Amino acid sequence: MQHTVELIETNKSAICRDILCALPEWFGLADAIEDYARNVAALPMFGAATDGAIVGFLALKVHTPSAAEAYVLGIKKPWQRQGIGRQLFAAAEAWCRERAIRFLTVKTLAASHPDPFYARTRAFYDSIGLLPLEVFPTFWRAANPCLQMVKVLDWPQAPGAS
Repeated sequence: MQHTVELIETNKSAICRDILCALPEWFGLADAIEDYARNVAALPMFGAATDGAIVGFLALKVHTPSAAEAYVLGIKKPWQRQGIGRQLFAAAEAWCRERAIRFLTVKTLAASHPDPFYARTRAFYDSIGLLPLEVFPTFWRAANPCLQMVKVLDWPQAPGAS
């Protein structure tokens, strides 16, 4: 099955809400889903389509001219483990490189929490080159320690630079 990835310009909140609601193992809090849905409206967002339907997305939050965060990622379960996450990150990384953004970060549940779904998430992030940077034990709340991961993006040097 062929998946296409493109920059999404419209219906970002509805797409986000639809996909996150289908992933209760990762996104089980209705308030958090609504926060994500509201916030993605103003963010760059990439969607993966299969047969014309968006089955996954990744939204970026640019924090500084040098750093962007993979703010929220969701892929509907029937399409997980088919390379869509890799395609979405490749598109996001290309977008960042075009803007000379050097660092891509993500926040996820730290390994000190035994959640098996987030263990899969961390393994995926590790497989695409994101490295553990720091654990923030109370960033979200003590029961959900936050791990920040980072990837240094290579990008072409300006002409004449050495």
